[in-house]
Amino acid sequence: MVNNPIRIISTEQIRQAAVTPATCIEWVEESFRMKYDAQLPAKVSVHPQSEDFFTSMPALLPERFGRFGIKIVSRIDSDVPALKSDIMLYDSHNGHLLAIFDGGWITAMRTGAVAALAVRTLKRSDADTYSIMGLGNTARATALCLLADHPEKPVRFRLLRYKDQAELFIERFSDYANASFEIIDSIDEFIGGAQVVISCVTAAFGKIFCPDDSLFQEGVLVVPVHTRGFQNCDLFFDKVYGDDTGHVCDFKYFKQFRQFDEFSRVLLGDNPGRENDRERILSYNIGLGLHDVLFASKLYDMMDDDRVGVFTRQTEDQKYWV
Repeated sequence: MVNNPIRIISTEQIRQAAVTPATCIEWVEESFRMKYDAQLPAKVSVHPQSEDFFTSMPALLPERFGRFGIKIVSRIDSDVPALKSDIMLYDSHNGHLLAIFDGGWITAMRTGAVAALAVRTLKRSDADTYSIMGLGNTARATALCLLADHPEKPVRFRLLRYKDQAELFIERFSDYANASFEIIDSIDEFIGGAQVVISCVTAAFGKIFCPDDSLFQEGVLVVPVHTRGFQNCDLFFDKVYGDDTGHVCDFKYFKQFRQFDEFSRVLLGDNPGRENDRERILSYNIGLGLHDVLFASKLYDMMDDDRVGVFTRQTEDQKYWV
Protein backbone atom coordinates (compact mmCIF):
# COMPACT_ATOMS: atom_id res chain seq x y z
CA MET A 1 0.00 0.00 0.00
CA VAL A 2 1.14 3.56 -0.72
CA ASN A 3 -0.11 6.89 0.56
CA ASN A 4 -1.74 9.10 -2.08
CA PRO A 5 -2.18 12.71 -0.84
CA ILE A 6 -5.20 14.42 -2.42
CA ARG A 7 -5.80 18.16 -2.19
CA ILE A 8 -9.31 19.44 -1.52
CA ILE A 9 -9.45 22.95 -2.98
CA SER A 10 -12.36 25.26 -2.16
CA THR A 11 -13.60 28.34 -3.98
CA GLU A 12 -12.21 30.55 -1.22
CA GLN A 13 -8.75 29.01 -1.58
CA ILE A 14 -8.93 29.59 -5.33
CA ARG A 15 -9.90 33.23 -4.73
CA GLN A 16 -6.88 33.62 -2.46
CA ALA A 17 -4.65 32.60 -5.35
CA ALA A 18 -5.61 36.02 -6.85
CA VAL A 19 -5.71 34.94 -10.48
CA THR A 20 -6.55 38.04 -12.50
CA PRO A 21 -9.24 38.23 -15.22
CA ALA A 22 -6.46 39.01 -17.71
CA THR A 23 -4.75 35.76 -16.76
CA CYS A 24 -8.06 33.92 -17.21
CA ILE A 25 -8.23 35.20 -20.79
CA GLU A 26 -4.65 34.00 -21.37
CA TRP A 27 -5.54 30.55 -20.02
CA VAL A 28 -8.65 30.12 -22.18
CA GLU A 29 -6.73 31.24 -25.27
CA GLU A 30 -4.02 28.70 -24.43
CA SER A 31 -6.64 25.98 -24.05
CA PHE A 32 -8.29 26.82 -27.39
CA ARG A 33 -4.90 26.73 -29.11
CA MET A 34 -4.11 23.26 -27.72
CA LYS A 35 -7.54 21.79 -28.56
CA TYR A 36 -6.34 19.59 -31.41
CA ASP A 37 -3.44 18.22 -29.34
CA ALA A 38 -5.72 17.26 -26.44
CA GLN A 39 -8.25 14.45 -26.10
CA LEU A 40 -11.73 15.85 -25.57
CA PRO A 41 -14.50 13.21 -25.53
CA ALA A 42 -18.10 14.28 -25.88
CA LYS A 43 -19.99 15.43 -22.82
CA VAL A 44 -22.43 12.93 -21.32
CA SER A 45 -25.61 14.05 -19.54
CA VAL A 46 -28.19 12.21 -17.46
CA HIS A 47 -31.52 13.61 -16.26
CA PRO A 48 -32.78 12.40 -12.88
CA GLN A 49 -36.02 14.41 -13.09
CA SER A 50 -37.63 17.22 -15.07
CA GLU A 51 -35.00 19.73 -16.31
CA ASP A 52 -32.40 18.58 -13.74
CA PHE A 53 -29.15 17.07 -15.01
CA PHE A 54 -25.68 15.76 -14.26
CA THR A 55 -23.13 16.31 -17.04
CA SER A 56 -19.61 14.86 -17.17
CA MET A 57 -16.90 16.73 -19.11
CA PRO A 58 -13.60 14.80 -19.41
CA ALA A 59 -10.40 16.17 -20.96
CA LEU A 60 -6.85 14.85 -21.33
CA LEU A 61 -4.36 17.70 -21.67
CA PRO A 62 -1.50 17.34 -24.17
CA GLU A 63 1.22 14.91 -23.08
CA ARG A 64 3.58 17.65 -21.85
CA PHE A 65 1.15 18.45 -19.01
CA GLY A 66 0.71 14.89 -17.76
CA ARG A 67 -2.78 15.72 -16.51
CA PHE A 68 -6.29 14.35 -16.99
CA GLY A 69 -9.41 15.85 -15.47
CA ILE A 70 -13.14 15.53 -15.40
CA LYS A 71 -15.71 18.11 -14.45
CA ILE A 72 -19.11 17.09 -13.14
CA VAL A 73 -21.78 19.77 -13.51
CA SER A 74 -25.16 19.38 -11.87
CA ARG A 75 -28.32 21.42 -11.95
CA ILE A 76 -30.88 20.37 -9.36
CA ASP A 77 -33.76 22.83 -9.23
CA SER A 78 -34.64 22.07 -5.60
CA ASP A 79 -31.09 22.84 -4.38
CA VAL A 80 -29.53 26.22 -3.57
CA PRO A 81 -27.67 27.17 -5.60
CA ALA A 82 -29.22 24.98 -8.28
CA LEU A 83 -26.06 24.86 -10.41
CA LYS A 84 -22.91 23.27 -8.99
CA SER A 85 -19.74 21.68 -10.29
CA ASP A 86 -16.73 19.71 -9.10
CA ILE A 87 -13.47 19.04 -10.93
CA MET A 88 -11.20 16.05 -10.33
CA LEU A 89 -7.59 16.33 -11.51
CA TYR A 90 -5.36 13.28 -12.11
CA ASP A 91 -1.73 12.56 -12.93
CA SER A 92 -2.10 10.93 -16.35
CA HIS A 93 1.26 9.14 -16.05
CA ASN A 94 0.33 7.04 -13.02
CA GLY A 95 -3.43 7.52 -12.68
CA HIS A 96 -3.22 9.07 -9.19
CA LEU A 97 -5.94 11.49 -8.14
CA LEU A 98 -4.24 14.81 -7.35
CA ALA A 99 -7.03 17.13 -6.30
CA ILE A 100 -10.74 17.80 -6.09
CA PHE A 101 -11.79 21.38 -6.84
CA ASP A 102 -14.99 23.25 -6.16
CA GLY A 103 -15.75 24.23 -9.75
CA GLY A 104 -17.82 27.38 -9.14
CA TRP A 105 -15.10 30.03 -9.57
CA ILE A 106 -13.39 28.16 -12.39
CA THR A 107 -16.66 27.74 -14.30
CA ALA A 108 -17.67 31.40 -13.94
CA MET A 109 -14.29 32.89 -14.80
CA ARG A 110 -13.41 30.59 -17.70
CA THR A 111 -16.87 31.24 -19.17
CA GLY A 112 -16.47 35.00 -18.86
CA ALA A 113 -12.96 34.81 -20.27
CA VAL A 114 -14.14 32.79 -23.29
CA ALA A 115 -16.84 35.38 -24.01
CA ALA A 116 -14.33 38.23 -23.72
CA LEU A 117 -11.86 36.43 -25.98
CA ALA A 118 -14.58 35.84 -28.57
CA VAL A 119 -15.46 39.54 -28.43
CA ARG A 120 -11.83 40.58 -28.82
CA THR A 121 -11.36 38.23 -31.78
CA LEU A 122 -14.64 38.63 -33.68
CA LYS A 123 -16.09 42.10 -32.99
CA ARG A 124 -16.08 44.75 -35.68
CA SER A 125 -13.12 47.14 -35.60
CA ASP A 126 -14.95 50.17 -34.17
CA ALA A 127 -17.00 48.37 -31.49
CA ASP A 128 -16.55 49.81 -28.01
CA THR A 129 -19.97 49.16 -26.47
CA TYR A 130 -21.14 45.83 -25.05
CA SER A 131 -24.83 45.03 -24.68
CA ILE A 132 -25.37 42.41 -21.97
CA MET A 133 -28.56 40.58 -21.01
CA GLY A 134 -28.90 38.09 -18.17
CA LEU A 135 -26.94 39.93 -15.49
CA GLY A 136 -25.97 37.12 -13.13
CA ASN A 137 -22.58 35.69 -12.20
CA THR A 138 -21.58 34.77 -15.74
CA ALA A 139 -22.26 38.32 -16.93
CA ARG A 140 -20.20 39.72 -14.06
CA ALA A 141 -17.29 37.44 -14.93
CA THR A 142 -17.58 38.52 -18.58
CA ALA A 143 -17.55 42.19 -17.59
CA LEU A 144 -14.49 41.66 -15.38
CA CYS A 145 -12.68 40.13 -18.34
CA LEU A 146 -13.80 42.81 -20.79
CA LEU A 147 -12.58 45.51 -18.41
CA ALA A 148 -9.26 43.69 -17.95
CA ASP A 149 -8.92 43.50 -21.73
CA HIS A 150 -9.36 47.28 -22.05
CA PRO A 151 -7.62 48.64 -18.92
CA GLU A 152 -6.97 52.11 -20.31
CA LYS A 153 -9.94 52.55 -22.66
CA PRO A 154 -13.55 53.51 -21.95
CA VAL A 155 -15.81 50.45 -21.72
CA ARG A 156 -19.50 51.11 -22.29
CA PHE A 157 -22.12 48.63 -21.10
CA ARG A 158 -25.74 48.59 -22.25
CA LEU A 159 -27.79 46.50 -19.81
CA LEU A 160 -31.21 45.00 -20.48
CA ARG A 161 -33.40 45.73 -17.48
CA TYR A 162 -34.69 42.74 -15.52
CA LYS A 163 -35.97 43.22 -11.95
CA ASP A 164 -33.14 45.01 -10.09
CA GLN A 165 -30.28 43.15 -11.77
CA ALA A 166 -29.06 46.09 -13.83
CA GLU A 167 -28.79 48.34 -10.79
CA LEU A 168 -26.93 45.64 -8.85
CA PHE A 169 -24.60 45.12 -11.81
CA ILE A 170 -23.79 48.84 -11.94
CA GLU A 171 -23.16 48.87 -8.20
CA ARG A 172 -20.74 45.93 -8.55
CA PHE A 173 -18.61 47.84 -11.08
CA SER A 174 -18.96 51.33 -9.62
CA ASP A 175 -15.23 51.46 -8.73
CA TYR A 176 -14.11 51.08 -12.35
CA ALA A 177 -13.38 54.57 -13.60
CA ASN A 178 -13.36 53.53 -17.28
CA ALA A 179 -16.78 51.82 -17.13
CA SER A 180 -20.05 53.53 -18.05
CA PHE A 181 -23.57 52.14 -18.11
CA GLU A 182 -26.93 52.55 -19.79
CA ILE A 183 -30.06 50.61 -18.84
CA ILE A 184 -32.34 49.60 -21.72
CA ASP A 185 -35.98 48.73 -21.11
CA SER A 186 -37.04 47.05 -24.35
CA ILE A 187 -35.49 44.09 -26.17
CA ASP A 188 -36.02 45.80 -29.55
CA GLU A 189 -34.06 48.88 -28.49
CA PHE A 190 -31.46 46.66 -26.84
CA ILE A 191 -30.85 44.62 -30.02
CA GLY A 192 -31.28 47.49 -32.45
CA GLY A 193 -28.57 49.60 -30.84
CA ALA A 194 -26.08 46.79 -30.22
CA GLN A 195 -22.59 46.46 -31.67
CA VAL A 196 -21.93 43.38 -29.52
CA VAL A 197 -24.66 41.31 -27.84
CA ILE A 198 -23.65 39.06 -24.95
CA SER A 199 -26.51 36.95 -23.65
CA CYS A 200 -26.06 35.16 -20.34
CA VAL A 201 -29.76 34.26 -20.05
CA THR A 202 -30.25 30.64 -18.99
CA ALA A 203 -34.03 30.13 -19.16
CA ALA A 204 -35.34 31.04 -22.60
CA PHE A 205 -36.83 27.54 -23.15
CA GLY A 206 -37.26 27.90 -26.91
CA LYS A 207 -38.20 31.59 -26.90
CA ILE A 208 -36.69 33.81 -29.60
CA PHE A 209 -35.60 37.04 -27.94
CA CYS A 210 -35.85 39.26 -31.01
CA PRO A 211 -37.83 37.77 -33.93
CA ASP A 212 -37.38 40.92 -36.00
CA ASP A 213 -34.24 40.06 -37.98
CA SER A 214 -33.96 43.60 -39.33
CA LEU A 215 -32.98 44.93 -35.89
CA PHE A 216 -29.60 43.16 -35.97
CA GLN A 217 -27.40 45.82 -37.52
CA GLU A 218 -24.56 45.15 -39.95
CA GLY A 219 -21.37 44.11 -38.21
CA VAL A 220 -23.04 42.95 -35.02
CA LEU A 221 -21.45 40.13 -33.01
CA VAL A 222 -23.81 37.97 -30.95
CA VAL A 223 -22.34 35.77 -28.19
CA PRO A 224 -25.13 33.59 -26.72
CA VAL A 225 -23.19 32.20 -23.76
CA HIS A 226 -25.92 29.68 -22.90
CA THR A 227 -26.96 29.25 -26.59
CA ARG A 228 -30.63 30.13 -26.05
CA GLY A 229 -32.84 32.62 -27.80
CA PHE A 230 -31.04 33.47 -31.03
CA GLN A 231 -31.94 30.57 -33.31
CA ASN A 232 -33.33 32.96 -35.92
CA CYS A 233 -29.82 34.38 -36.32
CA ASP A 234 -28.62 30.92 -37.38
CA LEU A 235 -30.41 31.40 -40.68
CA PHE A 236 -29.15 34.80 -41.82
CA PHE A 237 -25.92 35.64 -40.00
CA ASP A 238 -22.88 35.51 -42.28
CA LYS A 239 -20.69 33.33 -40.06
CA VAL A 240 -21.11 31.06 -37.05
CA TYR A 241 -18.28 29.88 -34.82
CA GLY A 242 -18.39 27.32 -32.01
CA ASP A 243 -15.93 25.91 -29.52
CA ASP A 244 -16.66 22.37 -30.71
CA THR A 245 -18.60 21.07 -33.71
CA GLY A 246 -20.18 18.40 -31.52
CA HIS A 247 -21.82 21.08 -29.40
CA VAL A 248 -23.77 22.60 -32.27
CA CYS A 249 -24.16 19.89 -34.92
CA ASP A 250 -27.55 18.90 -33.49
CA PHE A 251 -28.90 22.46 -33.61
CA LYS A 252 -32.07 22.66 -35.65
CA TYR A 253 -30.54 24.93 -38.29
CA PHE A 254 -26.93 23.66 -38.24
CA LYS A 255 -27.06 22.48 -41.85
CA GLN A 256 -28.34 25.91 -42.87
CA PHE A 257 -25.48 27.93 -41.33
CA ARG A 258 -23.96 30.03 -44.13
CA GLN A 259 -20.43 29.38 -42.84
CA PHE A 260 -19.32 27.43 -39.76
CA ASP A 261 -15.98 26.67 -38.17
CA GLU A 262 -14.47 26.06 -34.76
CA PHE A 263 -13.19 29.08 -32.85
CA SER A 264 -9.81 27.39 -32.25
CA ARG A 265 -9.12 27.50 -35.97
CA VAL A 266 -9.52 31.28 -35.96
CA LEU A 267 -7.00 31.64 -33.13
CA LEU A 268 -4.59 29.27 -34.90
CA GLY A 269 -4.84 31.30 -38.11
CA ASP A 270 -6.50 28.53 -40.12
CA ASN A 271 -9.71 30.54 -40.53
CA PRO A 272 -9.79 34.31 -41.19
CA GLY A 273 -12.57 35.02 -38.68
CA ARG A 274 -14.11 38.44 -39.31
CA GLU A 275 -13.13 39.74 -42.74
CA ASN A 276 -15.01 43.05 -42.77
CA ASP A 277 -17.13 45.28 -40.55
CA ARG A 278 -20.37 44.35 -42.30
CA GLU A 279 -20.43 40.67 -41.37
CA ARG A 280 -22.94 39.55 -38.77
CA ILE A 281 -21.29 36.86 -36.65
CA LEU A 282 -22.54 34.37 -34.05
CA SER A 283 -20.15 32.83 -31.53
CA TYR A 284 -21.52 29.73 -29.79
CA ASN A 285 -18.90 29.06 -27.12
CA ILE A 286 -20.77 26.61 -24.91
CA GLY A 287 -17.78 25.58 -22.79
CA LEU A 288 -15.10 22.93 -23.05
CA GLY A 289 -13.97 20.64 -20.26
CA LEU A 290 -10.52 21.49 -21.61
CA HIS A 291 -10.85 25.01 -20.17
CA ASP A 292 -11.79 23.67 -16.74
CA VAL A 293 -9.03 21.07 -16.62
CA LEU A 294 -6.33 23.51 -17.75
CA PHE A 295 -7.49 26.02 -15.10
CA ALA A 296 -7.41 23.26 -12.48
CA SER A 297 -3.93 22.18 -13.57
CA LYS A 298 -2.62 25.75 -13.43
CA LEU A 299 -4.16 26.36 -10.01
CA TYR A 300 -2.82 23.07 -8.68
CA ASP A 301 0.71 24.13 -9.63
CA MET A 302 0.23 27.52 -7.93
CA MET A 303 -0.72 26.02 -4.57
CA ASP A 304 1.02 23.90 -1.96
CA ASP A 305 -0.25 21.53 0.70
CA ASP A 306 0.02 24.19 3.43
CA ARG A 307 -2.57 26.38 1.69
CA VAL A 308 -5.24 23.76 1.04
CA GLY A 309 -6.93 20.85 2.73
CA VAL A 310 -5.24 17.49 2.13
CA PHE A 311 -6.35 13.98 2.90
CA THR A 312 -4.32 10.83 2.36
CA ARG A 313 -5.76 7.79 0.70
CA GLN A 314 -4.06 4.43 0.84
CA THR A 315 -3.89 2.80 -2.60
CA GLU A 316 -2.61 -0.55 -3.79
CA ASP A 317 0.88 -0.63 -5.32
CA GLN A 318 0.67 -4.17 -6.63
CA LYS A 319 -1.92 -6.45 -8.19
CA TYR A 320 -4.42 -7.77 -5.67
CA TRP A 321 -6.78 -10.75 -5.66
CA VAL A 322 -10.30 -10.93 -4.27
